[in-house]
Amino acid sequence: MLKSIIGKKVSMTQVFDDKGNLIPVTVVEAGPCVVTAVRTAEKDGYNAVQLGFGNVKEKNLNRPLKGFFKKNNVEPKKVIKEFRVQDVKDFAVGQEIKADIFKVGDYVDVCALTKGKGYASVIKRHNFGMQPTTHGQSDRTRARGSSGAQGPQKVLKGMRMSGHLGNEYVTIQKLCVVNVDPQKNVLLIKGAVPAVKTGMLFISNTVKKIPVVVEVKTKAKKK
Repeated sequence: MLKSIIGKKVSMTQVFDDKGNLIPVTVVEAGPCVVTAVRTAEKDGYNAVQLGFGNVKEKNLNRPLKGFFKKNNVEPKKVIKEFRVQDVKDFAVGQEIKADIFKVGDYVDVCALTKGKGYASVIKRHNFGMQPTTHGQSDRTRARGSSGAQGPQKVLKGMRMSGHLGNEYVTIQKLCVVNVDPQKNVLLIKGAVPAVKTGMLFISNTVKKIPVVVEVKTKAKKK
């Protein structure tokens, strides 16, 4: 069964559980998504389902995408994404996937493009410490210092330096689904997720081990 969907980040809010605990949640508009293609191991070498989310005008598409949607007889979609599955026999092009594939208590992995913050120094990007601010050193307080090694006399590969911060795909794993509204296609996911508001989210069932809740029954003492 496919337990993956494309969604859009709406906002963050907070809800209360049955015990009165305050839970911060992210409101996600999950679907509805349409199956735009089905990949099979016999033809493509792997099994996957391609989903499309969000409507877009045909004039805003390039020719390859126009031909792709026309060939599959599917309305043009803004975002398309493939999700691997074990078996594709239950899926067909044009099939609709909604938020009700998840239920309360499911754990999901959320992948999204983080907010881009432009060029940043090593202090903001890698949490480096500042240099002394006294004795004539004030013009070097935020400099990263030496970058070359004493022996090889070159900058080693992987050295943490200043550069572009953010604007990269990040996956947050094992987030709990707090609530599901199948009529509005809305998911409430515990905690924060990457992406800016209205940013695209790729949600799948978690690859980590799901905790098992064991109920311990105690025997009543005899009087």
